[in-house]
Amino acid sequence: MQRSNREGDLFTEVERETPASSSTVVGNRSELDALLADVRNSGAMAIRTNGSSPHGPSAEPVGIGVSASGKSYYVPFDESTGIRLEDFRAVLESDAVAKAGYDLKYEYEVAKRCGLDIKSPVFDVLIAVYLLNPTRSGHALEDVAFDYAGIELAAQEAKTGKNREETLPGDIFAAQADAVSRLTPILRTKLDEDDLGRLMADVEMPLVPILAEMELTGVGVDTHWLCELSKMLQERITVLEGQIYKLAGTEFNIGSPKQLQTILFDKLGLPAAKKTKTGYSTDAETLIALAPAHEIVAKILEYRELTKLKSTYADSLPKLINPRTGRVHTSLNQAVTATGRLSSSEPNLQNIPIKTDIGRQIRKAFVASPGNLLVSADYSQIELRILAHVSHDPELIRAFNAKEDIHTKTATKLFDVSALEVTPEMRRQAKTVNFAVIYGMSEYGLSRELNIPAQVAKHYIESYFLEYPGVKLYAAETLARARLSGYVESLLGRKRYIPELNSPNRAFREFAERAAVNMPIQGTAADIVKIAMINVHKRLAERGFKAKLILQVHDELVFDVPESEVDGAIPIIRESMEKAFELEVPLTVEVKAGKDWYTALPVSVEDHNAGM
Repeated sequence: MQRSNREGDLFTEVERETPASSSTVVGNRSELDALLADVRNSGAMAIRTNGSSPHGPSAEPVGIGVSASGKSYYVPFDESTGIRLEDFRAVLESDAVAKAGYDLKYEYEVAKRCGLDIKSPVFDVLIAVYLLNPTRSGHALEDVAFDYAGIELAAQEAKTGKNREETLPGDIFAAQADAVSRLTPILRTKLDEDDLGRLMADVEMPLVPILAEMELTGVGVDTHWLCELSKMLQERITVLEGQIYKLAGTEFNIGSPKQLQTILFDKLGLPAAKKTKTGYSTDAETLIALAPAHEIVAKILEYRELTKLKSTYADSLPKLINPRTGRVHTSLNQAVTATGRLSSSEPNLQNIPIKTDIGRQIRKAFVASPGNLLVSADYSQIELRILAHVSHDPELIRAFNAKEDIHTKTATKLFDVSALEVTPEMRRQAKTVNFAVIYGMSEYGLSRELNIPAQVAKHYIESYFLEYPGVKLYAAETLARARLSGYVESLLGRKRYIPELNSPNRAFREFAERAAVNMPIQGTAADIVKIAMINVHKRLAERGFKAKLILQVHDELVFDVPESEVDGAIPIIRESMEKAFELEVPLTVEVKAGKDWYTALPVSVEDHNAGM
């Protein structure tokens, strides 16, 4: 059996070309020994774990599908045979055996709970397909197997509970492991052809075990505070209901779009905007535009915000606490967004509101472990710094290198005032303009965002480009290249294909243009955050720290750190993040520490030099 000469690629052409027609159920020790011998001889295995729950931190191992040497197996973990996942320790923890899987984070979590540590080299089919086509609507294994290798797999629906072994027979996991084995060399080749192999090997795969550890660790939650917050929110909601009913002249279901339409547009006669299948729109964008027309609208918007906070966080988070750990375990998704950013679900901890104080107070519920502090490290204006780098705009670069406040600087040009004359409102509007340019916002979009006339918004955008002409040139050149190649990419080579750039549909084309300008910036920011996570995790482990990375929220990393380690850990965190990637302007990180996420106080470099 000949092996590939590519370093780390231990999967063979023979395995890809001779798919297993049926699987073997391993029912005793001698059969298990033969399987493990096959794995060691081939130097590679593909695995698909059958767990009691699709949620890794809650799953117990029920069995495992394995493919090795062109054969597939299913190994049930049966009390009668005494076979357990721990029996695979020698091969899972061997760096001489390549492991491939689909959504390997799940395998890492189930193995970790059994005291096992899956070692490299590893390859995740889900991540590979995601890198090749991040805008694909889904990456289900049965679809991937058919599209890339012509393999037909039975569709697998999500199952939960202890009966999962019965509803998902072992031969499904054996067939999936076989498919993973055959997909691996195909996808490796395609990654290399698209110059994505290095991003896969250096960024995405090292991140998988870190995300698994974060999910397993979870986040501490103060249920007492959530209960108090729920009461506070309900009191305010009740007051708002009374005020809204009085202004409407009648009681109605505020949460019903149809009843709200009747009150706003028929009874109060407010100007209707977007039409929907069920009448006129009452979405947030419409209501924000309507707010100056009647005071009831602002109260409805506040009512919506508070009811969402109450139901989504104050009332729901306590129900999501794992009874075994006493913590909340979110899922950190690596193969969802088109830009490479991680997403969070069940619950979504990346979507906690920060624009209002009552929204920010949800963060008070996230607390450090006993004897620990939460340390939050947040990149300062990372996307604007990347914009300065990719646009090579001399004034933008100069301002960041001079440590000027970029929003204040932009405000001086928009409003023709000195830095000392810039008001908080001017700075807020300038901040919106700075980010509007990154996201390709039109003058109409900016006028709605700032509630200003379109002509004023147009003036702001023109003034911005006069001050930073390199940014306008960057956007034009990026769009021109994207129309020729069909894709844009981050500084690390992450790609996003955008065929809609040449669409005859204007709305599709304009959306594609905004995505094309933004993706290289947002994609690079995502890559830098991932590199920072890898570097921080490695350096803290090398120093023997017990500090744990527990959350990643956009450009912010949150750690649970023993108080005795805080002085030593913060400089490592800050330095690892600021040196994650070299730009023409410095990356800077703002660090806070405290007993909870809301009350954490800033920690400067000087504070540490002074020993805090």
